[in-house]
Amino acid sequence: MTFLEPFTLALISICALALLGLPIGHAMIASSILYLWLAGLDMGTAAEQILNSLYTGYLLLAVPMFILAAEIMNAGTMTERLLHFCNAVVGRFRGGLAQVNVLQSLIFAGMSGSAIADAAGTGKMMQHLMTKDDRYPASYAAALTAASAVIAPIIPPSIPLVIYALVSDASVGFLFIAGIVPGVMLALAQMSIVAIDARRKNFPVEKPVPLRELPGLTLGALPALMLPVVLLVGIRGGVMTPTEAAAVAAGYALLISVAIYRSVTVHQFYRALLSSGRTTVSIGMLLAGAMVFNYVVTVENIPQSLSALLLAWDLSPTQFLLLVNLLLLLLGCLLEGTTILLVIVPVLIPTARALGIDMVHFGVMVVLNIMLGLITPPYGLLLFIMTRIAEVPLRDIVRDVLPFLSAMVGTLALITFFPELVLWLPRLFGYGG
Repeated sequence: MTFLEPFTLALISICALALLGLPIGHAMIASSILYLWLAGLDMGTAAEQILNSLYTGYLLLAVPMFILAAEIMNAGTMTERLLHFCNAVVGRFRGGLAQVNVLQSLIFAGMSGSAIADAAGTGKMMQHLMTKDDRYPASYAAALTAASAVIAPIIPPSIPLVIYALVSDASVGFLFIAGIVPGVMLALAQMSIVAIDARRKNFPVEKPVPLRELPGLTLGALPALMLPVVLLVGIRGGVMTPTEAAAVAAGYALLISVAIYRSVTVHQFYRALLSSGRTTVSIGMLLAGAMVFNYVVTVENIPQSLSALLLAWDLSPTQFLLLVNLLLLLLGCLLEGTTILLVIVPVLIPTARALGIDMVHFGVMVVLNIMLGLITPPYGLLLFIMTRIAEVPLRDIVRDVLPFLSAMVGTLALITFFPELVLWLPRLFGYGG
């Protein structure tokens, strides 16, 4: 490959445009059109690829619905009810409020499917509660909130798993089920770090909630807690497709917030629609850019060439997974997660299939790995969000997030080398992989 080849110039163009501040989706579209022009191909193919990918991608309709569900939950009192429930369960222990932070992320993950929604929604509330009266250092609260938000894209419903299913043809339903155990493992790993820190740093003990109040708090949170159950039962029972389940999630969140909790006004619902629309458009542009660039990658025969190269190295499945993890961890420090999922992962899938690696296991491993990039400097998006929310220097948050990041990398290693941790639950539901 020479410097003046069309594909090389397209890559240089993407990097240059991104550095100049153009959104990565727009940069990929522009650079792909440049490639088509330099290669003497029909530049109208770019529009054709966008139309074919977005307008025939029925599964993609799940993304805006899950985003809307999260926005509606943030607009109402559902989040507060869940926090009260979590506080009643684990708030009585030393460092209990920090444990509540992790537990609420685990529960909220079953409704939002988005780390950003978790951090921007319940994250603001947890930051305020943990730093009130100087209970916890602001940087520690921000670091824990960022780390616990990573659980959201692993526990079903998960927007990244939906996108992975789009590029891999893996079953969304089984991917959702496969994410449950790794998500719980992440939460347990984080809660273990909190327990150690609580004793070492003498974190406060919160006033315990009387046990007689627990049934009432549970009953108040029960409608919200039932959402992931409704979705999983509906999908695996054949009642609804994953896309229909996303619409049910949004409708269920609206029904609970309006009819049961009576906490969402017409104005709040309108604002939730606007916010989810903006987020959907930004994701849609990124998807459009990735689809066009993936066509360029296919024309250049890069997936097959890379697959042949890796197979020539005679890697075992375990060695390949280790190589993929190292590659994605490195890329996660530099690139946005959805970009990696849409551009890099499709290139790796043919080799994974050729080595007999299960696509559901591979998907959960890949998504967990990519999501770690959200708290990995220098491009840790959740770190930037919490820097703004907590108003503390980035370096302080990075210092406090490192123990949690180490524990999560350990969890990634476990699910990489022990696939049954991911696959045993889907197999209980009939998965044949």
